[in-house]
Amino acid sequence: MVETTGGEPDDGAAEVLDRPLPDGVRRRVVQIVSDGFGGLTIGELPTQLRQFARFAPNRRAKFAGNAMASALETDPLFRQRIAEKLREAQSELTGALDSGAPPPAADPLDVAAAAYVLRPTGWVKLVAAAGEEALRADAERADEESRAELERLRQELAEARGHTKAETERLRTELESAKKEAESLHRKLRGALSDVKRGEAAVRKLQAETDTARAEVQAQLSAAESETRRLKARLGEAEAALEATRRAAREGRSVEDMRVRLLLDTVLEATQGLRRELALPPVSVRPAETVDAVEPGRMTPKDIAARALSENDPAILDQLLALPQAHLVVDGYNVTKTGYPQMPLEKQRLRLLGQLSQLAAQTGAEVTCVFDGAELAAPVLLAPPRGVRVLFSKAGVTADELIRQLVRAEPPGRPVIVVSTDREVADGIAKAGARPVASVVLLKRFSHG
Repeated sequence: MVETTGGEPDDGAAEVLDRPLPDGVRRRVVQIVSDGFGGLTIGELPTQLRQFARFAPNRRAKFAGNAMASALETDPLFRQRIAEKLREAQSELTGALDSGAPPPAADPLDVAAAAYVLRPTGWVKLVAAAGEEALRADAERADEESRAELERLRQELAEARGHTKAETERLRTELESAKKEAESLHRKLRGALSDVKRGEAAVRKLQAETDTARAEVQAQLSAAESETRRLKARLGEAEAALEATRRAAREGRSVEDMRVRLLLDTVLEATQGLRRELALPPVSVRPAETVDAVEPGRMTPKDIAARALSENDPAILDQLLALPQAHLVVDGYNVTKTGYPQMPLEKQRLRLLGQLSQLAAQTGAEVTCVFDGAELAAPVLLAPPRGVRVLFSKAGVTADELIRQLVRAEPPGRPVIVVSTDREVADGIAKAGARPVASVVLLKRFSHG
């Protein structure tokens, strides 16, 4: 039981509030507990409040207000300790409450909060009176605010009425002016509509004349374009004919010069080879050279066949390629499909061209490899190896026809060797002076290195 300053028991401890604390009184009670909280040790605090011991008073009142109010209500010992701290802090107020005569000038909320903590005789009445006083003060404040708001609204209404009246007069004046201006605009609009109708009639007439002129101009332009296209076509035909004539003249000279030069190189190399075979000493003209006699001729591809070698002996191919200015023409797919038909066409081509490149490096002969390109959807992207010319036949032209064209392009007397198993190809090129060799012979030559 809480004791008074006179040492007698506090009869107010038995009094109980029959209603919740007014909000204003509760806030003052929490502030009193928060202020006295810091003067207590951890052991003097209730268990539920110890976690707030290190909080600042304002922060403690904010976060621990409910817990402090509950502890103050349920823990008499804690309330007694807070009351002692309150007596130390506000001795005049607490002394007046203990004597039963609170100061008349004191704030009712402070008196009620102190009475709630100290619990003197009649503290419930003090708390209730403070709550009623707070409610009455709130009501009076609200009434004053309502009267002030009503007066403000009356003033705003009067101002709005005056403004509305002035605005109405201004709008009425503007409306009259707008009506007059509208009548003037209607008159101008009627006049403008008449002008527009006359203008539209003139535009329609001008449009008809323009359409007629445009049609005439278009007809003349179409005739001029037709004549221009006809002249351009004739000019293009003339230019194409002129270019074809020039190209034919250039190609004719180029091909003839090439054939003559190649034949000359062939004759020169054959002469040098014949001189080495006969071991002729480098002498000048002698009397014996004036005697009429038959001179030995040079070896041709046809003479090779007269030697004692089998037709399938790869040595025949070496002898033929040893002739001066020899040209080896290979029927590509005929060779690959004879030697390694199980491989894809791309790998067949790469393998054959690699072997032909080695053969060209070994013999020094000119090597041309022909593939059938009639069924190709697009050009083959291929980098020919060193020393090998790679050709694909055009659409509608077989590889056999391209080989015969190559043989006919060579000058008479040049050694031309064609590798193909096709009998029709062999017979055709033999008539043209070339030497046919079976594909298996070339394959054997590759295998022997």
